[in-house]
Amino acid sequence: MSTSQPDASRLPSDDRATPDELLHDVPAETTPEDLVLASGRDITPSTLAWAERKLASEGRAAFDKLLP
Repeated sequence: MSTSQPDASRLPSDDRATPDELLHDVPAETTPEDLVLASGRDITPSTLAWAERKLASEGRAAFDKLLP
């Protein structure tokens, strides 16, 4: 008989934390739009210009400063 209960082996375990390298993985190819969204801002011409400047001066480290 089939049940609608999920398989217990597939349920997430509460005793494991997600590793930092998975939480803070910044893709190699990032865009100004990615940085704007990571900052929690709306995509506008001024926020895109801000993100372009940040990426030009800081590179991927700009994301490290935004992520907890």
